Amino acid sequence: MRAISWFLAVIAGTLVLAAIVAWPVYQLIHALEPDWPFHKVVSRFWQVLMLAGIGLAVWRLRLRRHADWGYGLPRARFLRQAGLGLAFGIATMLPMALVIVALGIRDVRPGLDAALLLNGLAAGALTGFAVALIEETFFRGLMFRAVLRESGLATALASTAFLYSAIHFLTRIRIPHEELGPDSGIALLGVALARFAEPSVIADAFLTLVIVGLLLGLVRYWTGSIAAGIGLHMGWVCVIKTTAATTRLDETAPWSVLVSLFDGFTGWLLAGWGILILLAMRTFRARFARWRNPMPEAT
Repeated sequence: MRAISWFLAVIAGTLVLAAIVAWPVYQLIHALEPDWPFHKVVSRFWQVLMLAGIGLAVWRLRLRRHADWGYGLPRARFLRQAGLGLAFGIATMLPMALVIVALGIRDVRPGLDAALLLNGLAAGALTGFAVALIEETFFRGLMFRAVLRESGLATALASTAFLYSAIHFLTRIRIPHEELGPDSGIALLGVALARFAEPSVIADAFLTLVIVGLLLGLVRYWTGSIAAGIGLHMGWVCVIKTTAATTRLDETAPWSVLVSLFDGFTGWLLAGWGILILLAMRTFRARFARWRNPMPEAT
């Protein structure tokens, strides 16, 4: 379990360090960029610390080849798989967006026009690409490879899926500017961790993200790279972000229980859809063999 311990240590250690030094870092950044809110400064600083921590883990776990990072395919083949993944991601998430709107869970924003739709699409595509590239490289690239090599497929799938889900609940925390102080970093971390003390509140979104993590982990294993996973992830995020930009959540809608208040999209409806996709993928998993990187993954 050495690989899992290293990645947990990187995440936990950088979180604590970012919380401890958040205030002086914020004061320094605020003097240069007064418009940056505290939570954004802390989030970016944590990401910088994470990069350093990941570098240390990569060195200690000897993840030095392109294949270890999930980039072992030739460029043309990698891009082709990513493109196919993107198409499949959009094709599988778009129906859920349409169902959510049709059920009245999300209402189209007043004044929606072509310009707003295009802006939403552009922002969704950019966000989707950045999120997919970073998260797939870390979770399904480096972490999956290291755990698979050491502990086998089941542990690699479970550990990356649960950690991938959990890390999403450490964000989207705000502290009003008038309440900021030297202990704000610790307070921010405390509020984020407090979410896990009430599992029933986040269970629907947490389960959805675990299923997404399992889907992406299986695609990584079956294809031998993260190319298709990057495309899938980007397609899903693009549809979700575009939907969020062009619609508004109606918490009073009769079917609103099907989505989580965490983000207004994930939830029981998406979790059920994810399970159906998992079953379908398992049925047709042999077709992934033609995509597979010939380099053995578990050596």
